[in-house]
Amino acid sequence: MILGDIYTIWLREMIRFVRAKSRIVSSLALPFFWLAFIGVGFGSTVKLPSISYIDFLAPGILGMIILFTSIFSGLSILFDRQFGFMKEILVAPVSRTSIMLGKTLGGATIALINALLMLVIASAIGVIKIGPGIFTAIIFMILTAICFVSVGMIIASKMKSMEGFQMIMSFLIMPVFFLSGALFPLQNTPGWMQTISYFDPLTYGVDGLRDSLIGNGMFPLWMNLSVLVGFSAVLIILGSYFFSKMSV
Repeated sequence: MILGDIYTIWLREMIRFVRAKSRIVSSLALPFFWLAFIGVGFGSTVKLPSISYIDFLAPGILGMIILFTSIFSGLSILFDRQFGFMKEILVAPVSRTSIMLGKTLGGATIALINALLMLVIASAIGVIKIGPGIFTAIIFMILTAICFVSVGMIIASKMKSMEGFQMIMSFLIMPVFFLSGALFPLQNTPGWMQTISYFDPLTYGVDGLRDSLIGNGMFPLWMNLSVLVGFSAVLIILGSYFFSKMSV
């Protein structure tokens, strides 16, 4: 019964995603421009010892897509609350944990689809060669998405307006993205910046993607995977707690 409840919420999120085709275009447009212009522009000036800058950047852009798509999935809670749907499902004989898990898995699936579409585009233009590492990369995509969907759910459960949620997310996203090593090697940054980046789940997601796809990671693959599993577990637990305390 619990799995059926989770599946129903997940399916609703997927149906909403498929019907809003503009979400797919908008979620891919900005990362594509970053890859095309930042990658080519910086690539002409930034020289890395073993790979080209655009190859280094591509996994970071995948992380960017996952971050943006995942964390803004919290808007679905505010949308459902605004139009009364949240009140209906909260009074139904369905546990709040099942609702939260269904929405989390739905948001993570959407983020994974967007990231895979971008990966296909990057491969088509010759930036990333898809090989056996794609299977490990998908695991990192899923775990990273779960982390940030949970963060979005936690914050959305404490917010009353979409405007307030978007303001907080805009303030949060940039530091998380820039401190992850998506745009530049963290090894070359000051010690204080590296220390802060160790508390950023996206750091391990991007590094795991980079190691899986182009074989150029900063940490061992097992370490990235272990830390992301830990972050995912903690954030899901926190998300379930805050969601259970949410008032409609």
